[in-house]
Amino acid sequence: MKIDDVIQSKFQSSIQKVMVNVRYTSNFFGSKQNTFMAKHGLSMAQFNILRILRGSGKSISVNAIKERMVEKSPNTTRLMDKLLNKGLIVRERCEVDRRIVFVSISDAGLKVLADIDDEVEDAGFFPQTLTDDEAEQLSDLLDKLRG
Repeated sequence: MKIDDVIQSKFQSSIQKVMVNVRYTSNFFGSKQNTFMAKHGLSMAQFNILRILRGSGKSISVNAIKERMVEKSPNTTRLMDKLLNKGLIVRERCEVDRRIVFVSISDAGLKVLADIDDEVEDAGFFPQTLTDDEAEQLSDLLDKLRG
């Protein structure tokens, strides 16, 4: 369904239309992702932290995690506290500078991500409406929008 039909509005320009469409589409997928992650007891922000840690392959600082997050969150420490309580991450203080905290993903955290990866793959969670070339083109255009 086209964005014009969804919100039943006219746009002053193509740029205005694309910006509304980007926001609408982001919220559309965000809602689906939140519902999906809730089944696994995670928020999208917590999932993002786990993916960052898995991708790093080593312990990294809390500040490094904050810098890499897709959606910046002022309560990253609280999100990590919840992940720690679930046994999905491990936290350790730097021996040289006690103000610095390093975080790594636990085996349980890796298992949760593997389960999510399998479920996403099996459920066809991501739309198959774009070809690989179209997906690359869209990604390039979104990069271009951000400058």
